[in-house]
Amino acid sequence: MQIEHIAIWTSDLEQLRDFYVRYFAATPGLPYHNPYKRFASCFLSFPDGARLELMCAPDIEGEQVDFAGKRAGYAHLAFSCGSENQVNELTDRLQHDGYIVVQGPHWTGDGYYESVIADPNGNQIELTI
Repeated sequence: MQIEHIAIWTSDLEQLRDFYVRYFAATPGLPYHNPYKRFASCFLSFPDGARLELMCAPDIEGEQVDFAGKRAGYAHLAFSCGSENQVNELTDRLQHDGYIVVQGPHWTGDGYYESVIADPNGNQIELTI
């Protein structure tokens, strides 16, 4: 058994799609729109086969802003960048482009080299080796 995809609600489908395409090499699928339910979605495929579904509806509230808060549910997505240098470079690029760096690159106590950034909706993304 494997995870087929993960889904994220957003209030701005195009903005979030473009973010994952630009920084994480995602390939967008065809958009889906159901005018009766006022629902739209788009699947993103990543080079390793993973998929992310972005979903939009008019009653979705704004971005997540409490990065220190812990709550049940989604915590973060993690992307393997391949090397310590690539983690540093992507972190710097995202910060330069105006995205929030929640935690700068560092080694964790359990042996991971990582940084944590926020996507346009405030979802945390872990960049690791």
